[in-house]
Amino acid sequence: MKNVLIFGASGHGSVVLDTLERSREYSPVGFVDSFKKKGTKINGYEVLGTEFDLPVLIEQFNIEGGIVAVGDNWGRKEFVKRIRSIYPRFRFVSAVHPSAIIGKDVSIGLGSVILPGAILNANAFVGDHCILNTKSSLDHDSKMGSYSSLAPGAFTGGNVIIGQGTAICLGAKIIECVTIGDYSVIGSNSLVLKDIPHNSVAYGTPTQIIRQRTPWEPYLREKRESNALQLRLDYTGT
Repeated sequence: MKNVLIFGASGHGSVVLDTLERSREYSPVGFVDSFKKKGTKINGYEVLGTEFDLPVLIEQFNIEGGIVAVGDNWGRKEFVKRIRSIYPRFRFVSAVHPSAIIGKDVSIGLGSVILPGAILNANAFVGDHCILNTKSSLDHDSKMGSYSSLAPGAFTGGNVIIGQGTAICLGAKIIECVTIGDYSVIGSNSLVLKDIPHNSVAYGTPTQIIRQRTPWEPYLREKRESNALQLRLDYTGT
């Protein structure tokens, strides 16, 4: 099995760890985290350092790849960017939980995670660094742009397009042939019946557009003062 790192030692990192262990393709070595002390143990694995220690860790542990386990879509994108600036040749791997159902001719991008009970039906396409969370479903011929996510229990009809960086929250439903633009957020338990433009916050049954948003705006409750926002501040200086 190939030795891999998990970037992010939060709750989502623990879920990614479980998926990697059960996949039997990769061997997790430990966590890389910017905010937890080196040596901290998470689910029996140590925090080995920060992303700036990456070149040393790759040599020390014979690392062949890794996954960014940051739940916030923008935060995940910024973390990937930071890793590439530190170690441009780093290889990102995808992980599929054995209980997930993967249909015929499905494409899954690098760094993406398919979690327990998720379903990808025939001809579905998942971009890089996406999350399909517990018991979510992407139906036939649907597409998820890179850095997008389906929360637990969210599902789509066929021929749905989900834009880059867009978050479909808990239990939301999208009917067939709908397009949702980049960096939008669809609220929990919403029912989407028509197209949603870029940079929108929309929720309700049926869904209505409530307001516009910026791509880096936190949307997860625990991320209001989040690692993702801090990464943006560190990375851009703004």
